[in-house]
Amino acid sequence: MTTTEERARSGHRLLNKVPEVTIWFWVIKILCTTVGESFADWINMKLGVGLVNTAWIFTAVFVAVLAVQLRLKRYVPFPYWLTVVVVSVTGTLYTDILTDQLNVPLWISSAVFSVLLAVVFGVWWLRERTLSIHSVTTLPRESFYWLAVLVTFALGTATGDWTLELTGWSPGASVLLPLGLIAAITALWKFGANPVLSFWLAYILTRPLGANIGDWLASPKVAQPGEPTGLALGTFTTSLIFLGLILATVAHLTVTRSDVTETHETAHAAHSTGDPRRERVALAGFGLLAVATTALLVWAHSQPHVGPAPEEDNTSAVQLAPGVAVEKFPPAKVAALKALASTSLEDARSGNEKGAHAAAQKLRDLWDADQDSLQPLDDTGWTSIDAQMDKVLGTFGIDHSNPPMPPAKQEEELNALLRDMG
Repeated sequence: MTTTEERARSGHRLLNKVPEVTIWFWVIKILCTTVGESFADWINMKLGVGLVNTAWIFTAVFVAVLAVQLRLKRYVPFPYWLTVVVVSVTGTLYTDILTDQLNVPLWISSAVFSVLLAVVFGVWWLRERTLSIHSVTTLPRESFYWLAVLVTFALGTATGDWTLELTGWSPGASVLLPLGLIAAITALWKFGANPVLSFWLAYILTRPLGANIGDWLASPKVAQPGEPTGLALGTFTTSLIFLGLILATVAHLTVTRSDVTETHETAHAAHSTGDPRRERVALAGFGLLAVATTALLVWAHSQPHVGPAPEEDNTSAVQLAPGVAVEKFPPAKVAALKALASTSLEDARSGNEKGAHAAAQKLRDLWDADQDSLQPLDDTGWTSIDAQMDKVLGTFGIDHSNPPMPPAKQEEELNALLRDMG
């Protein structure tokens, strides 16, 4: 049933729950994606909450803000965009858990989320006969819409990270690919491509675009080979900047109501019907764009590029006696690190693979969260421990492309780390 038919039968104009797709829509969507990436990293890494706990927190927040959004009778800027921010973080965290906690390869995550999105769209179409965001006027349609948005964020995270893994590009350079693809999709839409297909393709691509912008702004100017570099604003500062921009944009939209569908339609011509011939030509254009993108990624993957440094190169040039590397660090922080390393070691010895991996992940999160406070105290000591820490993580396949190593190797590197920490 079409929106027009519903209006005729109900006798009144139904209010759309999604904003009009104007330039403001895309600006704030990218802002939400960027702040979602940066804020999640800050909570996970800097506060030491941990990936799984962060995911639980944002899942609960997502359920709460979505409940508020679903109860509204019309589109209201603040709750709508708050839901987008939260769902961007939540979808990203789900992909990160698959990659970092469960060691699922990114190409598999990309394939799974692609199939899942196709299923969501398929069921949505079979039930509602439309995928247009201009007709999100019922609870079932809005439920399908938010489910699709959640999956697009997870898919965008997986494909974006997979692209970085394949190419070794820096976050700054990686911005250019999704930006170029969005520009090409916009050109095809202007030519006459199907607007619904064009919208959802661009929507998916804003996730890696916003995430790469966030990583570029937050990453340090100088880093180890294979690590991202950027403008060194940090995740907290980046989050504050983009949250401010989001609030300013939402305030503008609240006052002007320029993105309210009914307001927009009274000042602009109605949406024109598509030209089937142009849609077919544009569809072929999308196919050529996919082939060209695949060829670019294959070529980039074949080029020499800096990946994560090999394990044998991560050893500190300065060999320090046991305990020397951490003697300038606060005892409480050292004790917390040793406790997690000991837990991982005990679980590895007892055959508890999941427990050992989880403890190693928490060890990594705590070490990264303490970097800003520990490294200035003793850069040489920090570098020495960091090198051994990286070897430990490598045995679990954490932040490394290799699968987990045998427990004996994990025990060896954990014992070495505990010796270094005294």
